[in-house]
Amino acid sequence: MEEEEAGVRRWLVDVAHWHPSPAQFDAVVALLPSHERPAIARFVSEDDRKRALVSRLLHYSLVHHVLRIPFRQINICRTPEGKPYLQKNGSALPNFNFNTSHQGDYVGIASEPLYLVGLDIVSVSKPHGETASEFISNFSSYLTHHEWNCIVRAGTPSQVLTEFYRYWCLKEAFVKAIGAGVGFGLRRIEFHHAHWTDISIHIDGEVSNKWRFWLFNLDEMHLASIAKGHPEDAVSSYKKTLSNATVAEEQLHSALEGPEEAFSLWTVEQLTQLLE
Repeated sequence: MEEEEAGVRRWLVDVAHWHPSPAQFDAVVALLPSHERPAIARFVSEDDRKRALVSRLLHYSLVHHVLRIPFRQINICRTPEGKPYLQKNGSALPNFNFNTSHQGDYVGIASEPLYLVGLDIVSVSKPHGETASEFISNFSSYLTHHEWNCIVRAGTPSQVLTEFYRYWCLKEAFVKAIGAGVGFGLRRIEFHHAHWTDISIHIDGEVSNKWRFWLFNLDEMHLASIAKGHPEDAVSSYKKTLSNATVAEEQLHSALEGPEEAFSLWTVEQLTQLLE
C-alpha cells in the first residue's frame, strides 16, 4: 500500500449479533481509558450501551492498528463541538482523522490520512404512530425546496421514507466531516445526484468540487454514507487539530476521483484482540 492509502479504513461491526454477558461487557469496557467509561454507563438501554462501547472501541482499535501507536499512549480528545480527534503524534499521515456512527444494528468507523471524512449510518425504520409524510414533515426546516420536492415525489410511503433517509444521511456525514456542531444550518447544504451516483453538494448555493459522497445499502434496513473533502472546510476548532489544512489541487483531485473503499466487517472479539 502507498503511504497515503495506508490510513484509509472502512470498518463495520454488527452489534445485533454480539450478546455479551455482563462480565464480558465489563471486561471490554475495562480496556478503555477511564475517562471514556462514563459516556457508556450513562445509557439506560443495553443496546445503547453496546453501541456507545463499540464506537469507542473502534476509535482505539483503528488508531492502534493503522498508526501502530501503543494502546496506552493513544490520546483521543474532543473539540468544543464534540468532534473526536487524535492528539498530534508525529505520524507520517499528516491529517489522519476518523469518524464513527451508529444506529440500529451497526456501528462503523471511517478514516482518512489527508482529507476530511464523515460517516453516517441510518436505520430505515417505519415511524410509530404517524405516517411517513407526517414523520418527514418534522424535518422540513432542515431540507431545501429541491430536496423536499425530490423526497415527496419519490413514490410509495416506503420509498418516500427511504429517500428522506438518503438525504439526511448525506447531510449528517458532511456536518460530521467538517466537525460542526448541532447549530450548523442543514439548509445551507443541498445535494444533487444522478440515481444516487455522482452525488454533488451545494454549499450556501454554490456547487463545491472539493467534496465527494457515496451511499451504501448495508442491508435492507440500514444505509451508510461517506463524505470525503478538503480539510480547509473544517470548522476552526477542528482545523487547528490538523497538521496540513492546505492541500495541493492535484493531490485533492487524485484522491477524490479514486474509487471508494468497501466496508470490512469486524467482530468485537477481533477488535479487542488488536488491543491485547
